[in-house]
Amino acid sequence: MTARAEVLARAAALRERFEREGALTVETPILQPAELLLDLYGEDIRARAYVTSDALRGEQMLRPDFTVPVVQMHMAQGAEPARYTYAGEVFRRQETDADRANEYIQVGYEVFDRTDTAAADAEVFALFEEVLRGLNLRAATGDIGILMAAVAGLDTTDARKAALMRHIWRPRRFRALLDRFAGRTPIPPTRSALLSAANPFADVGPEIGVRTRDEIELRIAALREDAVSPPLGGAQLAALETLARVRGPAPEALDQIETLSGDLPSIRPALDRTRARLAALDVRGIDTATLEFEASYGRTSMEYYDGFVFGFYAPGRDDLPAVATGGRYDALTRRLGNGSEIPAVGGVLRPGLMLQLEART
Repeated sequence: MTARAEVLARAAALRERFEREGALTVETPILQPAELLLDLYGEDIRARAYVTSDALRGEQMLRPDFTVPVVQMHMAQGAEPARYTYAGEVFRRQETDADRANEYIQVGYEVFDRTDTAAADAEVFALFEEVLRGLNLRAATGDIGILMAAVAGLDTTDARKAALMRHIWRPRRFRALLDRFAGRTPIPPTRSALLSAANPFADVGPEIGVRTRDEIELRIAALREDAVSPPLGGAQLAALETLARVRGPAPEALDQIETLSGDLPSIRPALDRTRARLAALDVRGIDTATLEFEASYGRTSMEYYDGFVFGFYAPGRDDLPAVATGGRYDALTRRLGNGSEIPAVGGVLRPGLMLQLEART
């Protein structure tokens, strides 16, 4: 076990490195309002966060990460462009893996700059690659924006696209929705009976639960509309499913995605942005010819990212989490900006893991 003093010293050194890039050191409260985090991530976050309550402030969460409070701070008072760095504890519940830490030190670097998003993406990735050099880590990259653009351009109802978009970060649920919208899974008998009933509320007994009758009626109407909508299929469905499986060296992966853009033309702007990012990474000295790109990368753990995503991993150590992760979160600044927004990208490192890997080399 790496001594806490060593971890704090490494965290301070990383923060100082980011300060030399022009980053301002900031701090955020350890206790964060649960209402905001639940609004952003849904109830799923309860399984990963420590929740407590306060008589005056209501539900609170031990800080699960820094990005949300840093974005809040910047959108409330930050000048632009801006760069921030921070270091401190984050807290994550571990219900299935007792060997994973539930409290650890995290160091971050965030860039708020609307000048050149490709250059900002490359700046963050290259800086992380530099500070992690020597650990022989595997770098993985992706772009959630390509898949989001594909869903947005589907020839189907707005309700179906909204449902798919909402579950992009839950691949199993996303897959189940695709199967349902494509007509590959039968409608459950109970739903068929509900939709065919002239009066769904007849003989149901007293109304209980948190949903009102109006909300239930709207849901039934939406289900009826979906039931008569044409199934999603054809070349678009095949291309979307192929897109989600694309993986390989970045140039080859993007060539595959380019081919799919014939059936999914809505992805072309996102694809152009990805190519611009690769060019910016080349300028920074990154070997993009061998850089791994996966169209579905980040879909299970990066819920507020909506563009470029990346991570650094120890090869052959599937028992360890990522040593560093990051990506672009423009949409988050819109959610927290009270009418304003700014392109933003950043990432976090785990100095404790860095020291652990160094000790074994």
